[in-house]
This record gives sequence, structure tokens and C-alpha cells, in this order.
Amino acid sequence: MPPIPLLISAGEASGDMYAARLATALKKRLDVDLFGMGGPQMRAAGVDVITDYSEVSVVGITEILSHLPSLVRAMRRLVSEAAKRKPPFAILTDFPGFHLRLARKLRPHGVRNIYYICPQFWAWRPWRVRIVRRRFAQALCIFPFEEAFFGGAGVPTKFIGHPLVGAVRPTQTREEFCRQHNLDPLEPIVAILPGSRHAELAQHMPIIREACQHIHEQRPAQFVVAAAVHSNINDLQSGWNPALKIRVVENETYSALAAADAAIVSSGTATVEAALLDAPMVVVYRVTPLTALLAKPLVRTSYFSMVNLIAERRVVPELIQKDFTPAKVADATLRLLNDPRAREELRLGLAEVRKRLGPPGAVDRAADAIAALLSAVAGNT
Repeated sequence: MPPIPLLISAGEASGDMYAARLATALKKRLDVDLFGMGGPQMRAAGVDVITDYSEVSVVGITEILSHLPSLVRAMRRLVSEAAKRKPPFAILTDFPGFHLRLARKLRPHGVRNIYYICPQFWAWRPWRVRIVRRRFAQALCIFPFEEAFFGGAGVPTKFIGHPLVGAVRPTQTREEFCRQHNLDPLEPIVAILPGSRHAELAQHMPIIREACQHIHEQRPAQFVVAAAVHSNINDLQSGWNPALKIRVVENETYSALAAADAAIVSSGTATVEAALLDAPMVVVYRVTPLTALLAKPLVRTSYFSMVNLIAERRVVPELIQKDFTPAKVADATLRLLNDPRAREELRLGLAEVRKRLGPPGAVDRAADAIAALLSAVAGNT
């Protein structure tokens, strides 16, 4: 028999990572031909990437408008390829603005949809869960409270746990990391994870650079910027005060977080990675004022950062929009550097978050669930 075609799609760096790990797990279980949208990690996992996620990876309501032509092109390519290869299922990873529409366009071609890494509709436009119920055969949830949310809305739901649990670990000790990057292990280290999208870096980096200047003036420190995939390294290296000790590292995010005494982290998957590495953090985020104005009525949660949402309380400081200023970032970071009790209290909260993320093996559980769906389809034909 020929391999089973499966469409698998991710629209950003974190989704590329999650989908790549799932692709590897599926290939161990099944003879599958994986194709779709993704990035370098999915390519490395053997996925035939027909559309690179860099074409569609945008954030913010107003920012999407300028990217509409590339979004439409990517959608057409995926639907056209699905019509040719006729996969029984499409595995769509988060990225709801694009994937909900893709799911609708795939159904007339006989493709059933699986949501892997469900969108955070419990926090943002919760009424869209009805669309998931209509268009998806299965939702694979990574947070325990999502099972009740999606299942209560009539979506066939399975809690698999978080894919990062058991997969996030540094490759170097603090001493080894410092030796490699000419840092002093006896001096404070502040890790900076500014985001992966161009729009995020444009909004975040000017504030972060000024905040680091304030920090250094009150407590001399070393700053390590962890570059995301597709980041422009030259942009991350430029604009700093020459008096600051700055290191920009690639593919060393986990070692940088593990070595850090404090971290400034863009809200998103990176906050979960920092929590798993027990890194005391300050969470930051900013979009354009117009996007913030349009989005405000749609938010249904008291917290913005994933860590606080999982804990259902304020574990880490989060500085969002107008609160994301150089002075406030510096003050929150200095508190973590200077106050051992503040660090310990935060780390107790991070331990609570880690417990709620479930046991290791989420990707394997997702692959098993998809294999079961494929088996059921084969048994009915």
C-alpha cells in the first residue's frame, strides 16, 4: 500500500516545533506522507513544506491587512495540494485566524480536521469554539482546563498534556555557557526573549534596550538575547549602548534561560519554556495601539501571560501595552535580581505551573490518538 497522505500545518515558530515533533512520532507509528505549511523544523522532520510559515506569520488585527495577499496564496496552495493528494485528515496547529478558514475549505474535499494545540478561545473570543465543533473531528488539548471548555461545547476532545514537558532542557551548565560566550558566572545574567515575529521585535526591542540600560545603571549585569528562528541577528545586535555587555545567541535559548538570574520574556510559548526551566521572569508584550483598541473587548481573561493563565493567579509580573515601559521592566527585573524572597516566591509559583502541565509524553499521546482515528477510518472503508 502507498503511504497515507496527511496534511500538517503550522503558522509560526512554536507551531513549527510542535508539529515537527508530532511528524517524527507519526512516522515511527505509520507509513505516512506528510505535507503542508511549516518551517525549518518540519522540513528536518521530513515534512514536504509546500508553503513556508514565514509568509503568513503575523500578529495583530491591523497587521493582517497588509499580509492578505500572501495569506490568500498560502491558503490556495494548501487546498490545491490537498485536492491532489486527498489526505483523510489535516492536522492543524494553533494559529486559528488562518486554520479555522483552512478547515472550512478542506471539508468539501473530504478532509477531516484535527486540532493539535488548540487555540486559546477560553481567553480570546470564546464563542469561536462553535466553529471548532462544526469543522473539527478531534481537538487535542494541552492544558487540563481546556478539556472541559472544548468538550463542554460539544467538541470531541482529548487532553494530551503539554508537548514541552520532558523536552525542555539546557545543553550546558551555567559555567559552560558563560565560558563559551565570555561571560562572568559570578555576575548577574539577564536573558532576553523578545519574540519571533518582525512586528514583535519592532515593538519590543527599543523598550527592552532602554530597560537594560536602566538595569545596568543600578546593578551591573550581563544581557543574553536569545534569537528565535528567522530572527535578523544584525537587528538584535544593533542599537545597544556600547557600555553594556550584550550577547546574542542562536539555538541556545534553553541554556540561556537556565543560566539566567532573571529573564525578560515576550508573552507566548517562551513563558512556558522559561517556567519549565525554573527561570524567574518578567513577561512583556505590546501591539500597535489600534490593534490593542480593537482587541480589548474580545479578551475574556484577567491575565495575559500563559504562566499566569495556567496558574489562574498572578505568578509572574506581566507588563502589557502601556505598562510595558523601560522603567517598569527595569524595576521588575531588578526586584528579581536583588530580592531572594521575590525569586523564591516566583519559583514556588512556577513549580505549581509545572505540575499543571501534565506528565511527559504529550506528543506520543497525540500521535497515538491520530493513529487511532486513521485506524477507525480504515476500518470503516
